[in-house]
Amino acid sequence: MTSNKQQYVDWFRGSSPYIHSHRGRTFVIYISGETITHDGFPHLIHDIALLNSLGVKLVLVHGARPQIKQQLETLKIKSDFHNGWRITPAKILPGIEQAVGQVRVNIETHLSKGLINTPMAGAALSVISGNFVTARPYGVRQGIDFGFTGDIRKVNTNAIQQQLSLNNIVLLSPIAYSPSGEAFNCRAEDVATAAASALGADKLIFMMPAAGVQNEQKKIVHQLSLTEAESLSEKNNNDEITQLHLCSAVNACKKGVRRAHLISHETDGALLLELYTRDGSGTMITTDTYEGLRQANINDVGGILELIQPLEQQNVLAHRSREQLELEIEQFTVIERDGMIIACAALYPYDNHCAELACVAVHNDYQKQGRAGELIQHVQQQCRHNHINQLFILTTHTAHWFIEKGFIEGDLKQIPIQRRDMYNAQRNSKIYIKNL
Repeated sequence: MTSNKQQYVDWFRGSSPYIHSHRGRTFVIYISGETITHDGFPHLIHDIALLNSLGVKLVLVHGARPQIKQQLETLKIKSDFHNGWRITPAKILPGIEQAVGQVRVNIETHLSKGLINTPMAGAALSVISGNFVTARPYGVRQGIDFGFTGDIRKVNTNAIQQQLSLNNIVLLSPIAYSPSGEAFNCRAEDVATAAASALGADKLIFMMPAAGVQNEQKKIVHQLSLTEAESLSEKNNNDEITQLHLCSAVNACKKGVRRAHLISHETDGALLLELYTRDGSGTMITTDTYEGLRQANINDVGGILELIQPLEQQNVLAHRSREQLELEIEQFTVIERDGMIIACAALYPYDNHCAELACVAVHNDYQKQGRAGELIQHVQQQCRHNHINQLFILTTHTAHWFIEKGFIEGDLKQIPIQRRDMYNAQRNSKIYIKNL
């Protein structure tokens, strides 16, 4: 098999866990007005169609800032902003409605394509738009009347979920409506955040110009806990659009969205790379157990001992004394829940870019919930950060679990000589190795 074909096969196989994981999940995808004008927009539409075919329930929310600006300039109407909010007097609302309507039709047109010999062939997507979002006036703030600028009041989740259950794509615009029959110009980011929160979406995804969120050193950060993201949102490290999206993502995660992603439309296939590869392409903000995952400290020794002693008694883990744990505590990562250590793992680096994964343990009450897998994923990220390209484990009871995680059986000759000298022949542990 040629190298290109093998790369394709390897990628496709590598994406299969994500395909299974995402099927049946609800994703809200925000598409900025800048994304819609980008040359890569048709490719993004193809990728969205692919997500739909893979069983992902999709709610699309589109922006229209550059289109509204162009439309109002064509009409020779001035539009003002205050604190990031457009002031919408009655005279400019028709121009905004016209621009938003044209964008919505443009998106629906792209999603309706199905020509033979194109990525959309046979897709037959159904796209549903409607009055799913209710708004109220943003009102008078700091003495400024925002007119027909709207603040999100309610999202009709029952109607949206009904459409999603029929495998339809729901398309939401930044125009929302009131029970009194008025239309309001809303921020598309607020529509996306409100929809994702109300639906309990698994993911909220922002497509935007920037490659992700920058830290204080102006480097893209690929993964953030909610606490870390909130801290960065209070700083001015990013451009105005990225900062707005970051704040929206933090707000959504606080309201129950499990993960938010900020990725660039400048990268062809960024959506697929983010969702179906291990390393992703942008910035992910997560509220799951990574928040409780941290490096251990000396105060955790008692909790780790309590966790691992039952496994030591069953000969699942090698015995570790309190003194040994105190000396090696910096090698441990733990998951803490309400002050209790419920999982741990240790990483022991060796020379030649190799490390041992050891003492993987999860409390009985929290097993089969993915915490051990999260620990392994975190340890592998540590390895890559420290340029460690091979991980090995010694196990007596859990070989099949590690095989499922990509480890392959090896032998004593394949591990560092320092570790070979410490090998306990009485335990007769099997050796499994994973190249990172």
